[in-house]
Amino acid sequence: MSGPGPVAAPVLSTRGLAKRFGSLVVAQDIDFALPPGVRYALIGPNGAGKTTLINLMTGMLRPDDGQIFLGADEITSLTPAERVKRGLVRTFQINTLFPHLTALEAVTLAVCERRGHAARWWRRLAAHRDAVDEAYGILASLMLGEHCYRLTRELAYGQQRLLEIALALATRPRVLLLDEPAAGVPRAESAALFTAIAGLSQDITVLFIEHDMSIVFRFASRVIVMVGGRVLVEGTPEDIGADPRVREVYLGKRRHA
Repeated sequence: MSGPGPVAAPVLSTRGLAKRFGSLVVAQDIDFALPPGVRYALIGPNGAGKTTLINLMTGMLRPDDGQIFLGADEITSLTPAERVKRGLVRTFQINTLFPHLTALEAVTLAVCERRGHAARWWRRLAAHRDAVDEAYGILASLMLGEHCYRLTRELAYGQQRLLEIALALATRPRVLLLDEPAAGVPRAESAALFTAIAGLSQDITVLFIEHDMSIVFRFASRVIVMVGGRVLVEGTPEDIGADPRVREVYLGKRRHA
């Protein structure tokens, strides 16, 4: 009888990560490891340090202590752009960045940027047919194919959030970080948004911040709970839902809010 298979090496990990603003500690002793292909939710009450952690991992903030690794490589001192090139990507709101571009033009620009052709992207799209084909494939995978010729500013808000993910996918990420991807999205659209996220390639590890516990328990395969700048617990959605500490500091508070 064979034993359990080898444990996959983490694609993203931190060791002793800490950040302070004067006497205010916003992250302390954060250790975790994300295996490849897993859908992780990062939850916790307001002020728990969730967005701070995303900013530390992406290089928007520099830690006071600790290390960040992408695969086996330490990336603690790399710039945000260098981390993107290595495959660590987060989404940003893009409806104010590309309002006059169609969805297809915006994603084609992102593909050309990855290929080093961004300076010539504005030539007729036919000059970049392979980039256009890749961009359309990304949009179609996120249920935006039929909207590819619409201007970014004309898309419904949920579709704009999907377009943000499409732009991130154009960089070919190994790890995709989503800071409240459904924020402001009508509930009817948020299910479609997370269905698209759930359908992403298993080559991509996803970590998303989300406050809606029904979404977390439906779409996450693992959950990390933060409280007071620390990781309180990590586990399956079932484990997290049954943990009395989580109910006390987070789930219970929301239920009785």
